[in-house]
Amino acid sequence: MKITDLRCALIGNHPIVRICTDEGISGYGQIEHFKPYMVPHVLHYREELIGLDPTDVERVMMRIRQRASFKPWGASVSAIEHALWDIAGKAAGVPVYKLLGGKVRDKVRVYNGAIRKQVSEQTPEAYAANVRAMKEHPFGFNIVKQGIAFHSGMIHDIPGFFHGEPIRPHYHSFVSKGVLTPKGFNFIVECVEAMRAELGDDIGLALDCGPGFVLPDAIKLARELERFNIAWMEDTLTGDYVPWVNPDLYRDLTVSTSIPIHTGEQIYLRHNFKDLIVKQAVRIVGPDPCDIGGIAELKWVAEFADMFGVLMAPHGTGNGLLGLAALVQVAAALPQNYIAFEMPYAQADWWFDIVEGLPDPLVVNSQIEVWDRPGMGVELIPDRALAHMAAEDQDFFD
Repeated sequence: MKITDLRCALIGNHPIVRICTDEGISGYGQIEHFKPYMVPHVLHYREELIGLDPTDVERVMMRIRQRASFKPWGASVSAIEHALWDIAGKAAGVPVYKLLGGKVRDKVRVYNGAIRKQVSEQTPEAYAANVRAMKEHPFGFNIVKQGIAFHSGMIHDIPGFFHGEPIRPHYHSFVSKGVLTPKGFNFIVECVEAMRAELGDDIGLALDCGPGFVLPDAIKLARELERFNIAWMEDTLTGDYVPWVNPDLYRDLTVSTSIPIHTGEQIYLRHNFKDLIVKQAVRIVGPDPCDIGGIAELKWVAEFADMFGVLMAPHGTGNGLLGLAALVQVAAALPQNYIAFEMPYAQADWWFDIVEGLPDPLVVNSQIEVWDRPGMGVELIPDRALAHMAAEDQDFFD
């Protein structure tokens, strides 16, 4: 089998990758809807891939892996990798998890991720209402993640929250960072207390915190929040769109608190997780399969982390329904350090009309049942998808 073409086009705001072969099998990958600008980055690899055997996934990836970097620039390589696995599974007549070593679990646990809503106003009651909506959601989430502090409207809407410069509208190349005021610190604690009281003892509460904290504030806040039995604190120091890791600072935070410290969504390739894991700088890593370089890369990190007692809770907010399929396949094959993945969802309801293969209901009691269809097991319906594509992309499925 040979690759004959690499295509990329927008469906909605999602760049969709299609790899075509001389045997009529196509594979697909999806990039976050936050990154419509990635289309030319995908097509940059086209000439390098044509003529290669797509079922030799690792051999193909060795040709392109070194050309990308931390989020967002790993998205193109990651989506190509997903499409290669999709082809390999279809060619072999097996689901991708079989090619990754087989199932460890029949159902994969998820948490609210892209289902999460924006807080209506900056009050403890509004934060409690947000997690109440997740508690009452028909998907039955037993972990709920909520943004606070530098990953929320607190920095913009509460005067005197911190000593620093917030930027609005939100722009991912700028990290709002600074020392919390006593007012800001106490407000965070009040909101967490309200959320914890709302969720009770049956539902875990994870906190998406930054990046943006200075280390002393992060330590002080973590110690103050220990009494609320927090599932994890995520991206306090670095994280989303920050192209470095700072494992030594994370180590200082981790050893200062009993709350599990989590990071990793922006990190590209296994190599950049090495110090976080070997130094046990965090208790949980959370790579995104659409940013780390693909699902095999994520699985390698999970297995390496498991040897050091570090847990795995993959990121995935904006990855869409094809990204969801990729997460289901890899999560089924992860070791026992797996907690749950952050659930992607459809950017618009019409996405459910243009894909087939998802279970119905999709999530039951915070779990998705792993399906057994070949490849990623979720397919685009060309005639329906074309209605959501630009005129110049109407030949995408030809």
